[in-house]
Amino acid sequence: MSPKIPGRGLAKGLAVTLRTMTRRTVTAQYPDVQPELPPRSRGVIALLEENCTVCMLCARECPDWCIYIDSHKETLPAAEPNARARTRNVLDRFAIDFSLCMYCGICIEVCPFDALFWSPEFEYAEEDILDLTHERDRLREWMWTVPAPPALDPAAEDPKEIAAARKAAEKAHAAAVAKEDEA
Repeated sequence: MSPKIPGRGLAKGLAVTLRTMTRRTVTAQYPDVQPELPPRSRGVIALLEENCTVCMLCARECPDWCIYIDSHKETLPAAEPNARARTRNVLDRFAIDFSLCMYCGICIEVCPFDALFWSPEFEYAEEDILDLTHERDRLREWMWTVPAPPALDPAAEDPKEIAAARKAAEKAHAAAVAKEDEA
């Protein structure tokens, strides 16, 4: 074991400091230089209103209770004479309070109709904290910044639904060809 030299730790620390001081800085000057974000990065939550059925799953599952949804029921007339009228929920208000949101993504994961998406936008600071509650029109604006999903792997197996449909179509086609051959 080597003898303890007094000030050895201090000398190592100063050496690291000197090495760091002689290197060029790598700091990006943010407002002037936009950062290179990784694909599919999480910024803000975007809303596609057409897909929202007001099922309230996102609001119920949100651990922070930062999603506010208001709706009303609308009765649609019957399409056929003997059919009954249908009711559906109509979205009146969809708002997210980003001052409460912890960006966990649970609302996006539980949405069964793909109405919520991650947008890479991150510049939505406000001067007043009350302005961080964004209504559906503001959430809709971010929908156009959502990147397209990655392409499917061509070597991957087809999903079971598509494979079953393709198998049924091939079977029907084979039956049709056999029927034509008989005739």
